[in-house]
Amino acid sequence: MPFSGERIRCDLACGIGAADGRRHGWYTVRVDADALHALGLHPDQPTAVIAGPSPPR
Repeated sequence: MPFSGERIRCDLACGIGAADGRRHGWYTVRVDADALHALGLHPDQPTAVIAGPSPPR
């Protein structure tokens, strides 16, 4: 990873689904905005938003 430990945070959450009663889990990954900006990734960058269709699988 190009990020140091204090610039990235990964969280795991789990719970029981309301529709099926089964356990589900999901991850949340957060990266410090300054770390992204240092890589040239920031909201003002034109390629930071989706500009076209996704490539095929």
